[in-house]
Amino acid sequence: MAAQHGGSSVRFASAHKETRRMSSLSANRRQALFGGLCLCCLPTLGRSAEGFGLDEVGPGIFIRRGPDAEATADNADAIANIGFIVGEKSVLVTESGGSLTDGQWLRAEIAKRTDKPISHVVLTHVHPDHCFGAAAFSDDKPVFVGHHALRSALDARGEYYRNRLVEILGPDKAGSVVYPTLEVKDGAEIDIGGRTLRFTAHGTAHTNCDLSMRDSGSGILFPADLLFVTRIPSLDGSLIGWLKQTEVLKAMGATKAVPGHGPTLVDFAPAMADLTRYLTTLRDETRKAVAADLPIDKAISSIGRSERDKWVLFDTYNGRNVTQAFKELEWE
Repeated sequence: MAAQHGGSSVRFASAHKETRRMSSLSANRRQALFGGLCLCCLPTLGRSAEGFGLDEVGPGIFIRRGPDAEATADNADAIANIGFIVGEKSVLVTESGGSLTDGQWLRAEIAKRTDKPISHVVLTHVHPDHCFGAAAFSDDKPVFVGHHALRSALDARGEYYRNRLVEILGPDKAGSVVYPTLEVKDGAEIDIGGRTLRFTAHGTAHTNCDLSMRDSGSGILFPADLLFVTRIPSLDGSLIGWLKQTEVLKAMGATKAVPGHGPTLVDFAPAMADLTRYLTTLRDETRKAVAADLPIDKAISSIGRSERDKWVLFDTYNGRNVTQAFKELEWE
């Protein structure tokens, strides 16, 4: 994925390997494929982290809604839904924020509400708006919880993300790469006193290191960026895999969820139906384009257009999603 900063596109270093793999494609197709890669989660509303509030979406569960925007110096990459859960013994941070500044804001908000220790910080996946606030909690010496593939993903992308954030925010606000100290291979449970958080490590979907969580006390599901609401989903893993993981999430039986982007609490079934509709449209129309040998530039301008009025940032991300889908599905 590449990041958009002020309208310019920056490509991942890992794209070089992919370029070699795709060497059999025509030059113009390769350019179209890689020109569309994105960094879904690096926010232009000009709203700083200090202007946010927290919603108590369940007993002891506080969530901040991030705006549907891209990373800017004004908003400190505070675009994801982040928050914390207070147990009888300690506090678990559900997402750390998109920068050191964002993480520091969240830590200060926790201190306003409880003096219980911060025992765990969850890093739901590799994208910077979800994990670059982690350094703000280092002095608390928490367990940093992540997917078993997160470490390698951070090795591949972490410094790239940090450098882009430094360019946008400056070195004092960007944050640093923090690795998980508890790596979830399949599932795990964490007891913070009076409530247990159950974690699931998912197969490649939104990314290759997606981690979801469910709170036993409230029954609320925290699917992170496996569920987008209002903001268009951003594909950085596997389209087919993501559709499979929607079934895994639905099988958990939750009625309420905190999405990675969107309102702080949603009815799970209709929100997941909207996401699944978009992903299914992307899959089916991309397969038709591949079968018809449609050039990638025409595919980007035509696939998924029926979804345009249903998502914020559609014009920013749909073409990139088509690119990712095309790369995956043309090799089926």
